[in-house]
Amino acid sequence: MTDEFRAVMDGLVEDYNRQAGQLREMYGKLRELTATARSEDRMVTVTVGARGQVRDIQFDPRVYRKLSPSELAQSVMDQIGAATAEVAERTRELMAPFVPEGLPYEEIFGEGADFASFLPQPMEPLPEERG
Repeated sequence: MTDEFRAVMDGLVEDYNRQAGQLREMYGKLRELTATARSEDRMVTVTVGARGQVRDIQFDPRVYRKLSPSELAQSVMDQIGAATAEVAERTRELMAPFVPEGLPYEEIFGEGADFASFLPQPMEPLPEERG
């Protein structure tokens, strides 16, 4: 192996290890990501996790005297939506350095994204040469 080839390979390994470390760090931050939303009247507080899963719902003790059941339900849904939107935006910010330039984030992580489309496609074997 030539010194030049070895230097190129060492550089590739270094780049790979740096990028892999950055990805591990980003995924760690994503796992810990939460967002909390509170209604304007401060009666309902909702916390969601990184994937939008509801982690906590808190009600001000006066909520049952101030809101009807349907108003309370709507307030809970509104806060879930607000907290989920915040988590989505913070996820977008964390992922931005890893999304290829010119490729819209929604194509990779949006509702209609299909992870399988990013997987390597099968290759056809090379035709045999005939002598």
